[in-house]
Order: sequence, then structure tokens, then C-alpha cells
Amino acid sequence: MIRQDFSRVDPKRRPNIDPKRRQFADPGFKQQDYDHRLNFYVVPPTAEITLEEFEVWAIGRLKVLSELEGCSFRNRSQEETTTYMTSILEKHMPLHANSSRSGILQDERKKDHYSHFILRLAFSATEDLRRRFSRLETMLFRLRFKDDDLKERQQFVDSLGLEWERVEEEERRELGAELSAASGLKKVDEQGWFKVDWERVPELVEQRRVFLKRGKAYVPAREQLSLVVAEFTRRLDEALELTARALPRLDEDDRLAPILAHLSQSFTAPDAAYSSSDAVDGLSAPTAASIDTLSQHFPLCMQNLHQTLRANSHLKHYGRLQYSLFLKGIGLSLEECIVFWRRSFKLITDEKFAKEYKYNIRHVYGDVGGDANRRGRGYTPYSCQKILTEALPGPGQSHGCPYRTFSTDILVSLLQKTGVNEREVLGQVREDVKKQRYHIACNRVFEWAHKREIKKVKDDGSWGAAELDTILHPNTYFKRGWLLKHLGEGNVGVVGDGEKMEE
Repeated sequence: MIRQDFSRVDPKRRPNIDPKRRQFADPGFKQQDYDHRLNFYVVPPTAEITLEEFEVWAIGRLKVLSELEGCSFRNRSQEETTTYMTSILEKHMPLHANSSRSGILQDERKKDHYSHFILRLAFSATEDLRRRFSRLETMLFRLRFKDDDLKERQQFVDSLGLEWERVEEEERRELGAELSAASGLKKVDEQGWFKVDWERVPELVEQRRVFLKRGKAYVPAREQLSLVVAEFTRRLDEALELTARALPRLDEDDRLAPILAHLSQSFTAPDAAYSSSDAVDGLSAPTAASIDTLSQHFPLCMQNLHQTLRANSHLKHYGRLQYSLFLKGIGLSLEECIVFWRRSFKLITDEKFAKEYKYNIRHVYGDVGGDANRRGRGYTPYSCQKILTEALPGPGQSHGCPYRTFSTDILVSLLQKTGVNEREVLGQVREDVKKQRYHIACNRVFEWAHKREIKKVKDDGSWGAAELDTILHPNTYFKRGWLLKHLGEGNVGVVGDGEKMEE
């Protein structure tokens, strides 16, 4: 009697049972080797990483993309962008060539690989996010491609297996006049030529740098950059569409969903944590009486709170919280902060102040309360991202970002009162606000207000791109502005009661 085992599956048919898992069956997909510095991000990463790496790597890449977007909004040239981004990339996402013989090449490329896919997942939900992500990733790829080692770059291009049809010599001679007219090349025969579907090189078609015939674009080899970049963008756009369709079916880990949501929100303005290094070294022990003088260096959000407080002798809860945290961040002590608010709330009695307001100030500083305040540190000052993503202020409230909450006319009027009177700058701010680039508008005003000082530190080399990167925190705005206005003064010392800081 022959025993038949019906529970076994024919080995030849086994791969067809669950084709979606086939790519994960090969251990080679779990830990990838990166032969090239450049990456088209075709194969998703599948190896394990920690939750901290997941978040930190994504935030680092987000900061890089934010700086690239800032360069674009400021109309910096390609050369200026390359120079500016060199230190930014080295700080947040270094990626060295094989010729550098660095011992951490694989680690750098792994971080680059994973961070791209994490942000791809976070920014696939809406068409606007997908479009912005694709544009900025393309800018980053172009920057790296132009900076790559020539030999390694060609090896990477060869590995892509791109479907470029080479133009043979006979056809090249036949179309010689047309190719020369389109490309501006006098000696067409000395160039290698490719022909591709014209949709693949929209940039070259728009600039009229290629010859078009029967749906094909004839591209000289010197335009390889445009060909590769266009292919990168095309593939990324298709991948983002597929990711968007898959999002509703994803069974995400509960630990990842909040991080992805935070990342997508941070695309408005990347988050920037406050640290004690944001305090100003040359400014020690500001007092309640010195805040009026120091306020000239505040960002518009804090100037608005300060002016409202002075006009009404009162601020509602969220305005007090936002402003108290900022003042704490610039170094105002708890005792001086209490004095500041007591003097500002001059229309109420001491008893009412002690009963309704004093406890909240102490709570902000960590002097009372539990949970967040158990270690006596209190809360940290709000970043631009935190301020921009909070609910809009209601009637009588003054917190938030004026670039987001004010009408354009009121915003421009407020800026003019603070001294911003150049028509071109105000026009650019209007455009930024219209396109919801609120933190860029704020940075634009800062750069105009400190243009002479910024030029000086650039010319003498005392400040690099890292010291002049995009401002993402109100306390950074104050620190940088105050330092620029007091260049060469060394340690200014204590700013005491009624002291007038020299300009």
C-alpha cells in the first residue's frame, strides 16, 4: 500500500502560494550592500533598525530637504546652492564616494536609503506632499550626481540599465543640420547621441536643447545629467503613486503612526528642539526691565505678543504660555519672569495675580507640578513647527505665527511698523504667505534686517553655512539676530534694569 501525503505542497508550486512574500524569502534583501554612492531607491529596505534610528534618520533628511527648499525659494543659483548645502549635508546626511575609503560608507548609505523610504511613506498621503517630496528629492539627487566622482558616477549610470537607444552614425549624419541647430554643437559627429521618448526629458524640451522627431528626443551625451535626473523623477513619481494607493491597506505599528504623522506635519517647517546652546553667551541674566529693549531682536511672533501685552496689559493663556517659554529660553530667570508678568499685568491686584497667574509661571519653569516638571526643568520653548501646527488663535488671542494667522494687509502693516519698508521684500513675503511658506517668509525678513551683518560674517569667513542655516526656532532667531547686531563686542555682560544696548 502506497501512503499519500496530501498535506505536503509540491515544491515546484510553493513559490506561487504567496508571491507577495517572495522578495522577503531571500536573506540577501535583509542586509543590502551599497556599491554606489548614488541611489535610485528601487528596492525597499527590509533589515531591522531601532525606533530611534527610524525617527532620527528621517528628521535628518527632512532638515536637508528643508534647506534645499529654502535655497529654491531664495532664488539661489546652482553654484550658491551647492556651496551652501555642503556643510548642511556633511552635518545631517554625509555620503562619501568609494574613493574616499571611509570605513563607514555602508552605514552612511544605509541611513540615506532608509531615510528616503521613511519620508516617502510619510509624504505619500496627499498630492501636494508627493509633489513637494519628489521635487526636493530630485534636487538632492541632482546635487549629489554633479558632485560624484566621474568614474563612480558612470559605473552607477551603467548599472541602471536605462533604455536609451543609441543614434547610429548613418542617422546622425542624416540629421546633422537639425541636431546641430537644436544642440548648438558645430561638430555633431564628435558627440555620442541617444534618442528617448520626449516625455522623459521635459526639462530639455522646455529649454529647446534637443531635436524632436516622431515622439523621440535626440539628446547629446553631454546632457546625461538631464537624462538621468528625468529618469529618477519619473520612477520616484510612479513609486509615490503606488505608495499612496497602498497606504490605506498598511497595518502600521502603533509606534510608527505618530512618528509618520509628526514627519508629515513637519514638512510645513521641520521641528527644531531647543537646547541650552541656544542661549546667548554674550548676554547674561536678562531682567524684567530689559525685555522692552531686547524685544527689538525678537521674531515677529514674539514681538506681536510683546506689543499686545504692552497695549492691553494682558495676554490670554496660550499667549502667556508661548511668550513665557520664549523668555525662559533667552535666559530670563523664574524670579525675573514673575516680576515681568506682575509689572505687565498692572491693572489687576497682587492677590488676583498670585491666585490666577503666578502658579502657571512657576509650572512653566518646573518649579511646581508633576509629570513633565518632576525633574525641575519645566517645558521647553516652542519651535516654529510647534507654533505653526497648533490650532489657530480665537477671538482676543494673540499666540501663533503672524505669517500664518494675520491677513496679508495686516501682516504687511505690522512689518512696516517694525522697520521692513523695502517693497521687494514685502512682495516676496506676500508670495511666501500665499504659498504657505511661513517660516521662509520669516527667514526672508530676518535676512533683510541683518543683510549687512550677514555679508560681513560671510566675507570674513567667521560664520559658515551651518551658522546661517534656515531658522526653525524663535529662540534661534533671537540668538542669531542679537549676535549679528553685536559683532566684535565680545561678552557684553549683564543687561540690567533700564540698560540700553548699543546698536
